[in-house]
Amino acid sequence: MEKTSHLRLDRLDLKILDILQREGALSVAEVAARVRISTTPCWRRIQHLEATGVIKARVALLDRARLGLDVTIFAHVKLATTSRDAIAQFEAAIRDRSEVLDCHTLTGEWDFLLKIVAPNIKSYEAFYLDYLSRIPCVRSVNSAVAVTAIKESTLLPLGGG
Repeated sequence: MEKTSHLRLDRLDLKILDILQREGALSVAEVAARVRISTTPCWRRIQHLEATGVIKARVALLDRARLGLDVTIFAHVKLATTSRDAIAQFEAAIRDRSEVLDCHTLTGEWDFLLKIVAPNIKSYEAFYLDYLSRIPCVRSVNSAVAVTAIKESTLLPLGGG
């Protein structure tokens, strides 16, 4: 199991992180002005947050609907066995599939939960029939199509904003 070490972040670090997670394209000078410090110390803090892995990446958030990815599916996956080899095989089979946005291991009846996007139901059906259901260790898949997104967010609750 992966062990995570938590960094001690002060209020200023949390404010910087909150600003960057909302508007990642801001310049260091703009971030510094918002947190009311000079540019150099702000730049050093951001560099430290990146070096320690707190900031994993700066990305652009894209609108799936405008790109023709109109369908979101949540798929519960049950493996035939939950041996280390089967879990590793499933993870390797899913990891590089671009239509799978998220993959989580679960406790309880299902082993994995996938969040999948597709242009339409036919595209998901093809992914399911041609790929997902053919992974050797997969016993069953229970898919649910999302009708309406009530809330979608990438913002973490930092409490420093």
